[in-house]
Amino acid sequence: QVQLVESGGGLVQPGGSLRLSCAASGNIFSINAKGWYRQAPGKQRDLVATITIGGSTNYADSVKGRFTISRDNAENTVYLQMNSLKPEDTAVYYCDAETYRSVYWGKGTPVTVSS
Repeated sequence: QVQLVESGGGLVQPGGSLRLSCAASGNIFSINAKGWYRQAPGKQRDLVATITIGGSTNYADSVKGRFTISRDNAENTVYLQMNSLKPEDTAVYYCDAETYRSVYWGKGTPVTVSS
């Protein structure tokens, strides 16, 4: 079992920045990769960025060059630095953790980009 808690969401103006955090607890030794997904009202949950235990990263085309995923191994925390935010980035952002057999999700943190 893995538990995930996201934080850092909120209201930000277009062009602004925000940093999301996701702290993991439980059987953290079993985690192979962590990532961020987002879901806007009425839409499916889409991948934003992932990072493996080895440090490999992957980004959705829509956020490349603007978002950066990173991790703090000592604190079992993954971050999503979001720069140059756009209104279309508005969504609930979810952290996930992947093991060899399971996927775990946090409760989500809302991000609103608006003037």
